Amino acid sequence: MDWFASIVSSLNNVLWSYVLIGLLICVGLWFTFCTRFVQITNVREMFRCVLEGSRTPRPEGHISPFQAFCISTASRVGVGNIAGIAIAVVTGGPGAIFWMWVIATLGAASGFIESTLAQIYKVKKPGGGFMGGPAYYIKNALGSPFWAGVFAVLISVTYALIFNSVQANTISLSIETTTGLKPAYTGMILAVLTGLVIFGGMTRIAKVASFMVPFMAGAYLLLAFVVTCMNITEIPRVLLMIVTKAFSFDSITGAAIGVALMTGIKRGLFSNEAGMGAVPNAAAAADASHPVKQGLIQAMGVYFDTLFVCTASAMLVLLSPEWMMGSKLTGIALVQKSVAGQLGEWTNFFMTVIVLFFAFSSIIGNYFYGEMNMPFISKSKYAMPIFRVFVVVMVFVGSVASLSLVWDLADLFMALMAIVNLVAIFMLGKYAIAALRDYNAQKRRGILDPIFDPRILPDKKGVHCWPRDEDRRRKAN
Repeated sequence: MDWFASIVSSLNNVLWSYVLIGLLICVGLWFTFCTRFVQITNVREMFRCVLEGSRTPRPEGHISPFQAFCISTASRVGVGNIAGIAIAVVTGGPGAIFWMWVIATLGAASGFIESTLAQIYKVKKPGGGFMGGPAYYIKNALGSPFWAGVFAVLISVTYALIFNSVQANTISLSIETTTGLKPAYTGMILAVLTGLVIFGGMTRIAKVASFMVPFMAGAYLLLAFVVTCMNITEIPRVLLMIVTKAFSFDSITGAAIGVALMTGIKRGLFSNEAGMGAVPNAAAAADASHPVKQGLIQAMGVYFDTLFVCTASAMLVLLSPEWMMGSKLTGIALVQKSVAGQLGEWTNFFMTVIVLFFAFSSIIGNYFYGEMNMPFISKSKYAMPIFRVFVVVMVFVGSVASLSLVWDLADLFMALMAIVNLVAIFMLGKYAIAALRDYNAQKRRGILDPIFDPRILPDKKGVHCWPRDEDRRRKAN
């Protein structure tokens, strides 16, 4: 088994260090220029679309743009936003945070394109609502059912099974450390809770995510805000350190500019998932009046993940002396120690609760991506219930298992999945850009709520859900 683990590790190093990072940066730069910096010029519109989507009711079985945003955020904002950032600071120094910000800004352009494409090429879901994502635009727009099936298998195995076992493992270890409860008992509780949510279907997942995400993220950001205010005079020093260490050798961690850059990029990519092909599965489920709206909302999700949540974790670590006192602590243990040093030991329990919420929300968000892609794996009516049982079982197994090899397999599958998606959105990007031009043109004409007409596209191949039924009724009246 050691030889197999060695091969997987070597493949990961090649794919992540060269192929994938190069592709993500090149594609991000390309779409940044092609969209005329949509991720910067449309920030105000992003906020407006998120707020509008949270207020607009949807018919039964349909998911609002805000709920789709919460589902993607539930999966994207996980334990890695806490533990991963602490590891990035220890490994790459404070400069890694700067490069994480840079890759998030580039990635927001790719995130906009893939989520807009997911909306354009979504399909109607039996029983109401929509489904879509890379597998759907690869099949319907590019006409490649084989690669659509490959992507569907990769994302279902990676997110719904492997990543969920890892999240469950994190929860069980955290609870055992804090309360002494055996992982097997935690695993059984998690499995039952997961089953109750995912067997309720997409709408229940959306409702749970739209409750959990604002609560967990709000509590964590409030904690970071309090610590930041307590150290307000240190903020300029920390920000200056982040920027200067991004371009110089860090004597504290021994990290040169290359280490800081690679650590920041990898951490940013793992965290915000822009261009990786996961988030579009949630974006496609939204009932939006124009695909660009959901593209902007999901681009906002990249910023929320990195510039808010990850930066909050970075500040908690960098405002504490723990990270540079020669301590062996890293990951969540370092964050907990830093927060406890600022606010007291009671925060250890609070952080355990936060970790539980972050990880469990990721479990249901990750499952959602698998459900979206199951139609490409099997058409049997028994496929979905069996898949859900597998997810519940993997949650329990993950709670009690050792997962080092599983992590490496997840990284490998995720890299392959991302490469397939990046090639697809590069080939289809012109359609998302055409939709963006149409959206901006309608806004310039004073139309507050732009409506998408697929006739503006160079080619309508693979478009099934536009114009919307609601828009047809509106025109008829």
